[in-house]
Amino acid sequence: MRKNFLLIPVLGILLLASGIVAQDDDVTFLASQFNVVEEAARFREILAEGGYNFTEMSGGDIITQVLAQAESGSGAIDVVGDLHGGFPPLASANALDNLIDMLEDLEADREFVPWTVELGLLDSEDYLYYIPWMQATYIMAAHTQALEYLPEGADVNALTWEQVGEWCQNIVDETGQARCGFPYAGLFHRILEGYLWPSFTGGMVTNFRSQEAADMLAWVRDGLWPYVHPESISYDFMQDPMLAGDVWVTLDHTARLINAFNEQPEDFIAFPAPSGPAGRGFMPVLVGLSVPTSADDKEGAAALIDYLTQPDTQAQVLSQLAFFPVVGGVDASDLPVGVALEAGAVEAQANAEDAIPSLLPVGLGDRGGEINNIFRAAFDRVVINGEDIQTVLDEEGANLQALLNDTGAACWAPDPASDGACQVQ
Repeated sequence: MRKNFLLIPVLGILLLASGIVAQDDDVTFLASQFNVVEEAARFREILAEGGYNFTEMSGGDIITQVLAQAESGSGAIDVVGDLHGGFPPLASANALDNLIDMLEDLEADREFVPWTVELGLLDSEDYLYYIPWMQATYIMAAHTQALEYLPEGADVNALTWEQVGEWCQNIVDETGQARCGFPYAGLFHRILEGYLWPSFTGGMVTNFRSQEAADMLAWVRDGLWPYVHPESISYDFMQDPMLAGDVWVTLDHTARLINAFNEQPEDFIAFPAPSGPAGRGFMPVLVGLSVPTSADDKEGAAALIDYLTQPDTQAQVLSQLAFFPVVGGVDASDLPVGVALEAGAVEAQANAEDAIPSLLPVGLGDRGGEINNIFRAAFDRVVINGEDIQTVLDEEGANLQALLNDTGAACWAPDPASDGACQVQ
């Protein structure tokens, strides 16, 4: 999955005919996505066109509820929308229906991106635990004013992390202000897990406490963070400080940059994440739709999944929420200019020769938040608090191994597959 990893043939492709969907607002749909008020409102408008609604819930709480209903043998949850990593615990408990036949029915009038279907199999051959729903990733963004401070000879579409550090330093040296920023109060742990660690070490978990990881943290501490806006500690969605003019260069989730690109497309550019010594680490975010074995309304669940994966519905999610399609035939002829800007960066990042796709953590169940805390703790202790690097990596690496052992989580990309719990080297 090194090439053509994400779907961007949406641009210029004709819209496939959409099927008629039964309207049933009694279908109970839980989703871990669109949990921000503005996003939830937009998504509810899209759902309402098909006669549906949804309930926002954290991935861990969804897992807990589905497992409880599987044990009881019946329940009100008909459809679950969650990240790829949320499904393995439910699959292990035999709490999800096999949707392989549903996929065959859906493919009568739409074509799914092959790799998204492969992930839904969760390493099985003929048991599809979820239907792909949508995808996203994290990309770089910059104000056009920052371009004059790029390091000499640097290509903004093929930057290294070291060049990003030089760029941020140049801005400080020339303007007297730190204008690089990161979403420390937001999804910063995903930047650590999917971008920095893989770019410098080639892995996420197995090389967590390696010499390459130590070198990376030393560089972040000395070569990047001194030139980062001090208010980064409070930044959540980077589109806000970008629009305010406080930050000129950043990296964040496509859905958390989209307002800047839509509102001031002439002022901002989108481009791929930087590369490190091991390659260009990036994190594709795949979201799927599953049907619990305990669901009361299987027919209604199938109709909802049909609705959500129709090309015109996918087009609305792309246009209004900046989550990219998982099916072909999506009409992209009238996209908001900001979404089109992001699409180019997403495509270039996914198809880079040195791309290292890194999946969201898999198999940790309702303890998924703990791995985020471990990566954040390693960063904070070294970069913010100035603690000894190897001591920190050894201690947090031990915490990471304990988490993996307790959950039995096998390795996931970019780390090589493992038999049993993934091992921190």
